[in-house]
Amino acid sequence: MILPVPATPLHPLPRLARRLGLGPDDLWVKRDDLTGLAGGGNKARKLAAIVADAAAKGCDHLVTGGGAQSNHARMTAAAANLAGMGCDLLLTPGDDSGNLLLDRVLGAGIHWLDGGPLPYAETEAAIEEHARALAARGRRPYAIPIGGSSPLGASAYVDVGRELAARLDPGLVVVAAGSGGTQAGLAAGLGDHGKVLGVDVGARPGLADAVQELAAEAAALAGLPAPRGRCRLDTEQAGKAYGEPTDAGLDALRAAARAEALLLDPVYTAKAMAGLFAAVREAPRGTRVVFVHTGGLPGLLASRYAGWLTSGTPGDAAAGPAAAAEPC
Repeated sequence: MILPVPATPLHPLPRLARRLGLGPDDLWVKRDDLTGLAGGGNKARKLAAIVADAAAKGCDHLVTGGGAQSNHARMTAAAANLAGMGCDLLLTPGDDSGNLLLDRVLGAGIHWLDGGPLPYAETEAAIEEHARALAARGRRPYAIPIGGSSPLGASAYVDVGRELAARLDPGLVVVAAGSGGTQAGLAAGLGDHGKVLGVDVGARPGLADAVQELAAEAAALAGLPAPRGRCRLDTEQAGKAYGEPTDAGLDALRAAARAEALLLDPVYTAKAMAGLFAAVREAPRGTRVVFVHTGGLPGLLASRYAGWLTSGTPGDAAAGPAAAAEPC
């Protein structure tokens, strides 16, 4: 395997559980922020499968894209280096800090998209167009969709779903949902959409349909039936736009850091934890909840969030109003 992915810890969060009024064994975290690969994160699992496919097809260049603070872009650049491939990233503009700084350190070619919130469909089209242009110049490119959320990428999380089912049999798994592949793979592995709550961070239009389709395709690749039911999304945590921080996210970020020394990021995991806080207030007592930590620490260090992180003293998110988790 070109990109080995180490086993990641699964452990309880008793202090945060107590803060939320849960039992000490009712809240757990799957630490996929500790996968390694230039800072860690869930994309390591997806890229292990994707880069192996690219190598098998004789490709020599990876092409992908996303927002300026894309964890997937940073980890794709790292994966390309380990595989001996080139890498081009198509990104929305941002200052050279956080993930974007690491993209440059890793030597990726950076190409700017139009400014503003992540233009999802336009970025996907630009990735394909850039790959075609490289092919016309004699390269052998491999185009990777935003977030690595192809059926192959999503299938990398089937084993994590199976692991959680075997070790804990959780009532609810909570994960940030950007491009949808991680949520889809978890649902396929657990066999039930109802057990996975994706917290929509505002990246992808039509996220519900994408998760449903990817879950069925990921399950088929793993030789499993499509998961039962319809996907679940909390659509109340995204804020004004993708990448825009929220007060609830800041409350959740601070609570996780101060109770468990667990560091989250503004774009994905802080919003996912805010969604978890809302969900546990509605869950039956005794429900075992697992938070899948998808990484993102470099984004926490992006200069655009410094003022937000040090602003005011927001209220306790654990005591705030519940956000609705909508069926898709």
